[in-house]
Amino acid sequence: MSKGTGQGGRCIVRNVTPRARFSPSPTGPFHVGGARTALFNWLFARHEGGAFLLRNEDTDRARSSDHWLEGILDGLRWLGMDWDEEIMRQSERSEEHLAAARQLVEGGQAYWCDCTREAIEARKGPGGGYDGFCRDRGLGPGDDRAIRFAVPREGATTVTDVLRGTPTFENATIDDFVIVRRGDAPMFVLANVVDDEFQRITHVIRGEEHLSTTPKYLLIRRALGLGTDPAFAHLPLIVNERREKLSKRRDKVQLLSYRDEGYLPEALRNYLALLGWAPREGEEIATLETMVEQFRLEDVSRSPAMFDVKKLNHFNGHYIRELGAGEFAAAARPFVEPAVERFDPELFTQVAPLAQTRVDRLADVPELLGFLFSDRVEFDEASWEKGIAKNEWSADVLRDAAAAYVEAAWETEALKDTTVAIGERHGLKLGKAQAPIRVAVTGRTGAPRLCGSLAALGRETTLQRVNGALERI
Repeated sequence: MSKGTGQGGRCIVRNVTPRARFSPSPTGPFHVGGARTALFNWLFARHEGGAFLLRNEDTDRARSSDHWLEGILDGLRWLGMDWDEEIMRQSERSEEHLAAARQLVEGGQAYWCDCTREAIEARKGPGGGYDGFCRDRGLGPGDDRAIRFAVPREGATTVTDVLRGTPTFENATIDDFVIVRRGDAPMFVLANVVDDEFQRITHVIRGEEHLSTTPKYLLIRRALGLGTDPAFAHLPLIVNERREKLSKRRDKVQLLSYRDEGYLPEALRNYLALLGWAPREGEEIATLETMVEQFRLEDVSRSPAMFDVKKLNHFNGHYIRELGAGEFAAAARPFVEPAVERFDPELFTQVAPLAQTRVDRLADVPELLGFLFSDRVEFDEASWEKGIAKNEWSADVLRDAAAAYVEAAWETEALKDTTVAIGERHGLKLGKAQAPIRVAVTGRTGAPRLCGSLAALGRETTLQRVNGALERI
């Protein structure tokens, strides 16, 4: 394959309303790579004032499932991507696919083949692949026979790609490929051609891994005598931090797992948009309106895009802190309520702001605030060692706190003044004086602001926990 140089120019079909499609195969959980593809199709369609269509590519009947389809639809809804027109179910159009295959056979551009996998393997030469054994045998239909496309032996097929210029594939390097499997099961490349024509798709925007099948798509279109080819845009690969293609075996790629861990849809959508594209002003945090206004296919990069979970966490933390206090409490409650011993809605509304500035995921809120909804402290041993055991002054600070907190006014600022005074009596700054008290009442070092937590916890419970830590020492 030879590649065109430079990025292609803008490739909009003139005088035709742009129509893009997202066509997932419902054979497993919704992948973040698929979500990025859907988002770029959606942004393109909304920017151009066109249509964004969904197609359920369930031609793999053994592996396709409505359960997986519902997961895809849930993911799209969660990310805020609406679609136009009814969802097409590809398996319901098999008669149209088979009619196209018969047209190709009748026109001499496809043929029946009864070769088994074992026979093909036995005949493979140095170049491998199918050797065209049945091309001139004149076989007719049969239950044990497939239909193969007769790839022209001369010439080349050029793809016009918005991002990649004009990659060209020599036809001699393309085997006669199956378009209908045994048992009258159309292959996805044939079904795609037929259904794209039926849905009047003007732009095929999909992952780079599909580029190698695009010449087959074009060969079928032209053999069927279809009209203007759609424009193509093959999006860059998404790689992990080791620069390896994202894999469901190695990486966390299930879209809805991010929802279930407390990522906000606005944050994940914003981050996915940056996997190959960026707003013109260079600001990475962008509203949906800005993305729709500025998105252009020709601005998408061809270079692999790295999925960096740390950066995603930074984005999510930003969006969490942008929430109003009530919004944050409502978003975090489903994560906290089932995770604590005795949930108190009024107390949670009061203390939720203590966590809002400290978490990057809503799923981390229970660990941060759980001590407020428990009758006992569960000590993290590493925190005990760091915050209490290794400091010779910890016991003295805790004894002083146990005495001072009996008389202190029980509100945040007064408790802060009392704790500052405790530290001064022991020659400690506030941060060091707070450390053993924080571990004593919360069980860990990574807790929210101490004095606000004490005010919410109450005098009696605080004193019980401080004295309990002294007993443990």
